[in-house]
Amino acid sequence: LRGETAATKQVYGLDDPTTEVFGKQCLLARRLVERGVRFVELLCPNLGTDRWDQHGNLKEGHEKNSRAVDKPIAGLLKDLKSRGLLDETLVIWGGEFGRTIYSQGGLSKENYGRDHHPRCFTMWMAGGGSKGGAIHGETDDFSYNIVKDPVQVRDFHATVLQLLGYDHERFTYRAQGLDQRLTTVEPAKVVPELIA
Repeated sequence: LRGETAATKQVYGLDDPTTEVFGKQCLLARRLVERGVRFVELLCPNLGTDRWDQHGNLKEGHEKNSRAVDKPIAGLLKDLKSRGLLDETLVIWGGEFGRTIYSQGGLSKENYGRDHHPRCFTMWMAGGGSKGGAIHGETDDFSYNIVKDPVQVRDFHATVLQLLGYDHERFTYRAQGLDQRLTTVEPAKVVPELIA
């Protein structure tokens, strides 16, 4: 990273101990993309608590995670765009599953957490042909059920594959009486509202 300017390092947060670790990951990701690496995965740094799967002291833990990643992610998107790389680079952010908004384990600070939740999940995409500024899907007031524009995981995967230039159905092969594919054996569809 020695060849990067001080201004670029600052955009990624390398000048702040809170954002430095993830900022380096994001800057390295940009450099890998510039060199033609087709897939890069970044992971939130371990800040002394479980990354996003916290079951106690949730407010403090998630605030730490957010402070560590927000500026570097913004820096990555800004830098990719300024170099003309965001149009051809799909950035996806997500966790491992949905979480409820209500308390798990009581209301004490140490026990306050959220249950695993299979019904609702938030992800975002930028660049790579995804539709900028769009919000798709909506939950009820308790974030418990989807009330508008649900997207199944298999449909999201089909959409991502489409954005990467692949027809998910062309990866189908017949095995043991089922049409096996990357998007599962259930029928999957591309979500056009997520594509620019």
